[in-house]
Amino acid sequence: MQELLSGQGLACERDDRLLFSHLHFSLNCGDVLQIAGPNGTGKTSLLRMLAGLLPDYEGEIRFQGELVNDNADHFRENLLFIGHHPGIKLNLTPEENLRWYQSLYRPASDEQIRQALAKVKLTGFEDVPCYTLSAGQHRRVALARLFLQAAPLWILDEPFTAIDQGGVKEIEQLIADHATQGGAVILTTHHNLSLPVELKVIDLGQTVQLKIEGDDD
Repeated sequence: MQELLSGQGLACERDDRLLFSHLHFSLNCGDVLQIAGPNGTGKTSLLRMLAGLLPDYEGEIRFQGELVNDNADHFRENLLFIGHHPGIKLNLTPEENLRWYQSLYRPASDEQIRQALAKVKLTGFEDVPCYTLSAGQHRRVALARLFLQAAPLWILDEPFTAIDQGGVKEIEQLIADHATQGGAVILTTHHNLSLPVELKVIDLGQTVQLKIEGDDD
């Protein structure tokens, strides 16, 4: 399989404390990679680093063989990052939030936005201010972006937070479908994943010297 993302010699410090170092990995199209470890081991920091949101780090990150900093625009166009916080504007409706977000990337039609909200079970809530919605519904608004942005690389920080059991199964299937269609996913979660595809794991709690390689075939 084609290599999509790789990291070489990655290291991260926070408050003068080393979170991880000498981290090497290779992520191929079709891979699902979970970043595991106890709280405080750098899981979110690593995701933000891989998404280009932590500019100060040691090591190299490459997307499709090129250093991400050498072609940042191309990398951002092919990345969908959803952080631990939904990142929505509470005074806007779900539809307005998605329209605002897509205006930063690829504009979507009203019909496409409503279809995306329907897929995350928010039919009937499209025009309701988000401050009236639950935490789980806020998360679903953020996850609706998965249906609007055709990015091969997904980086998801705790995507199952505040999601009910039925919603968890739907998101797991969505992740699996993305991988089988040639995309790749990196995620953190405290949920025990049940995926019909192979799951690779980097455990930041085991050691600060880690290596995981993608399959060569």
